Amino acid sequence: MTVAILGPAGTFSHDLAARLYGDDIELLPTIRSIIERVASGAATGLVPIENSEAGGVGETLQGLAEFGVVITGEAYMPVRHHLAARGDPARLSVIYAHPQTHEQCSIILGRLGVEVVHTSSNAASAVAMQRDEHAGAVVPEMAATIYGLPVAVRDIQNSRENTTRFVEISAAPREGPGCTKCSLLVDPDADRVGLLADILGVFARRRVNLTRIESRPSRRGIGRYIFFIDIEVSDGWQEAKEELKTMTTVRELGCYTRMEVPGI
Repeated sequence: MTVAILGPAGTFSHDLAARLYGDDIELLPTIRSIIERVASGAATGLVPIENSEAGGVGETLQGLAEFGVVITGEAYMPVRHHLAARGDPARLSVIYAHPQTHEQCSIILGRLGVEVVHTSSNAASAVAMQRDEHAGAVVPEMAATIYGLPVAVRDIQNSRENTTRFVEISAAPREGPGCTKCSLLVDPDADRVGLLADILGVFARRRVNLTRIESRPSRRGIGRYIFFIDIEVSDGWQEAKEELKTMTTVRELGCYTRMEVPGI
């Protein structure tokens, strides 16, 4: 089945998908459009869910909450950002960058003191630079190559350990053994004292490790939240999940394993 990813050509999503799936990919303009396509059963999807510098990807988390899709795999992509420019970067009139890319490269971009204009993707930054001879762009290697942009400064990310975690999503759960991680969406039925402690205690008593927990607005009013929880598959995790269901509404977002990425 075709894999839907975030376009245009040259994004980190495109680079990762090409390594994992070859040419059987479809470029879509937004993460939401990818999740909608997957929910319809027309494609599998690959979307970013969190970054080691910028945290969770809100559009992906909201899409997982809204649509009946499940996670069937995860992959980790080292992130290297480069500043493309035709001359001295300090003399640029503007630098185009995706908002999360800007955050991940804030130190060097702040030192340059050049106006940063946000775009919808790293590839869109490359396209915008093409239209302006006095502009620069923060882009991955693949985008610089595709769009023929000269790279002035390499590796401008704040951290050398910068990594983005992607998840493969589908309309149907992963089948077969070998899952190492499961994701849950927890929606508390009420706001009460000790609620979060009770949720965490369900796993702590059984020594089940949580690899990630993130709160997101429930969109039912200020102070009301839902929680995304990733857990390691181990003895007791099923019992913990069932107990959690007695105190909150729990939706299972899928069990899966890590996908090996060729060339990384």
